[in-house]
Amino acid sequence: MPAHRDAESGQAEPRGSAAGPGRDEPAGDLQLRSLTKRFGDFVAVDDLDLVIPAGSFFALLGPSGCGKTTTLRMVAGLEVPTDGQVLLGGDDITWAKPYRRPVNTVFQSYALFPHLTVQENVAFGLRRKGRKDVAGPVAEMLELVELANLASRKPAQLSGGQQQRVALARALINSPQVLLLDEPLGALDLKLRRQMQIELKSIQGEVGTTFVHVTHDQEEAMTMADTIAVMNAGLIEQLGSPADLYESPATTFVANFLGQSNLVAGDIKGREGDDLVVQVEGTTVRVPASRARVSEGKVWLGVRPEKVVLTPSEPSGDSDSGTAGQTSVDNSLGPAQVIDVSFVGVSTQYILRSAWGQELMAFEQNTGARPLLRRGAHVDAQFAGPHAFLLDHDQDARAGVDDGLAP
Repeated sequence: MPAHRDAESGQAEPRGSAAGPGRDEPAGDLQLRSLTKRFGDFVAVDDLDLVIPAGSFFALLGPSGCGKTTTLRMVAGLEVPTDGQVLLGGDDITWAKPYRRPVNTVFQSYALFPHLTVQENVAFGLRRKGRKDVAGPVAEMLELVELANLASRKPAQLSGGQQQRVALARALINSPQVLLLDEPLGALDLKLRRQMQIELKSIQGEVGTTFVHVTHDQEEAMTMADTIAVMNAGLIEQLGSPADLYESPATTFVANFLGQSNLVAGDIKGREGDDLVVQVEGTTVRVPASRARVSEGKVWLGVRPEKVVLTPSEPSGDSDSGTAGQTSVDNSLGPAQVIDVSFVGVSTQYILRSAWGQELMAFEQNTGARPLLRRGAHVDAQFAGPHAFLLDHDQDARAGVDDGLAP
């Protein structure tokens, strides 16, 4: 499996390296060193090395069973590592009791006390520490999460989003160095979840606390996090900014799990200037060498659906100028036929059948620049070389695919 990648450069780091190249270690960084957790013969987290910078919004993203929640629980002290260390601000907290760590956790269930008011729930942590002057801090925290007018209500009288804010306020009032978020928005409906994504990011920016967010929801991670670590089978496949991971995936798993990708088999035939020349199903395309994870042999040519430009054509291949408003393109995957059309408001999703029989996907914004294509239409599937990427053909092209959701 590949080593994890540096959040700034996107370049692979050697395994065992806790910090990125040339990076100093600020006092509040959370460091995981060779962190491992086994349950019998099953390795849930495998020799994990990671630095989470102080003050960042960091996401651990991956499917169920990938090890992300186990990692979070080891940071919280709720699971004992089989091997490795957890350090916070340079202090080894691997064996510290959960209540002795400057870490708080917000769970999906919120775990609010039903018999206490909102105000009393938020004050609970301070009172447990023996603080008596809690009114001021509680009032400030309720203002932060916009619940000051609901201070006297019980949890049962609140909506799911309001309960989530109470849980967040109760955790933040203890001034933790790190706030752990374990699928905190999973119980909310889609509209409220998207609203809370924006609010959580805003709150994190205001308080400056390190947030470590565990989720299987790619959109949630990309919306909120400064840096994402994509996990698979106990390892980090790739680490970087949302844009870096999406535009330049290092593996087929990342290409498929973070969004959707068209992966087409190809063979690198040589190099011309800054481009690699790739033969793909009877046609030749050119992709910048900087967009390639391998430089020779068989590859997967990857193109995101929204980067595919569809030019309507007659079955003979004669095309018209149907690309008004589209980015200029310099490569073609050849003729294809539209076999399914899905209108989703802001865009239309097309499923195509290529000349060699593979299904491809294309997304097109509904700008009104041209009429929608109809099922059965013949098109030329084109793309710009800088919008594609090349991955190792030895990797599974279906890795990270949710059946029925991706081509």
